[in-house]
Amino acid sequence: MNIFQLCLTLITFPFIVHVSGGGQWCYTSQHSTCGPDHWKDISHSCGGDHQSPINIEKMKAKRDSRLESITFQGYDQAPPGQWKLMNDGHSVLLSLSGDMYISEAGLPNKYKALQFHFHWGSPNKDGSEHTVDGKQFPLELHIVHMNTKFNSITEAKKDPQGLAVLGILITVGETENSNYSTLVAAMKNVSLEGDSTVVSTFPLEKLLPPQNQLSRYYRYQGSLTTPDCSEAVIWTVFEHPISISRAQHQILTDTAYFSAQGEVLLKMTDNFRPPQPLKSRKVLASKDATARSSSALQASVFTLTLLYLTAILLHD
Repeated sequence: MNIFQLCLTLITFPFIVHVSGGGQWCYTSQHSTCGPDHWKDISHSCGGDHQSPINIEKMKAKRDSRLESITFQGYDQAPPGQWKLMNDGHSVLLSLSGDMYISEAGLPNKYKALQFHFHWGSPNKDGSEHTVDGKQFPLELHIVHMNTKFNSITEAKKDPQGLAVLGILITVGETENSNYSTLVAAMKNVSLEGDSTVVSTFPLEKLLPPQNQLSRYYRYQGSLTTPDCSEAVIWTVFEHPISISRAQHQILTDTAYFSAQGEVLLKMTDNFRPPQPLKSRKVLASKDATARSSSALQASVFTLTLLYLTAILLHD
């Protein structure tokens, strides 16, 4: 690993860590006094107007024909060496090395993959961060990328286009997903905060939805979903979820522990931030994603107008 790759690996950790100088943060499942409702008291950004995650309403998303297929570079190859998987006390995070990038599809530049991590509920409760039409999924995977025009996360977090995150929603079924087997097997080695292990690299595309579904996604401007909640993220949330088995889900959601509170260990459950207000933002739909088309909207308006006129005539 060269010096540049080492630096990138080291600077990925501020995505899910304690906020230095501003107190500690947690999830409500750990303690109600430091959960998401209180994050704005720790970091002012957490109370901003462009916060993530959000609830994506498909029929309110605005179709954008410029949002075509994303260009994935290096996603189809396993980089040399190994990757580090770590329990940081809030999630399980894998730091990436290698040259993997996303670009095009409305992104203003090329973005380098730095790390990925998961959010979940519990073995019996859903826990994705983004919801779709009010539906929460069992888990959500975030693959974090940095704009290549920046040399550090600190710089990137100051720019609304500094980071790009891919959100992959995860459902649970009966069939094992072999693409996630390596991560599931490694979970037993990262039960406690600070535990880490190395895993063999693999093509990052294995974690994504099927190739024929990658052009279906939603795009909006948002933030990191943990303090300091920097509003520096271009979000891409894929419409098509991937599926893992019940056994895999059980291991992923029932193996790790949060940061210890004194002598007490608490299972890492419900490590997700609830959806935040959309406010003035627009959610864009890619050209192939499900969304309300302008023709459908016009048809609805016509139908409502016709019904209204009919009601007036019948009343007369």
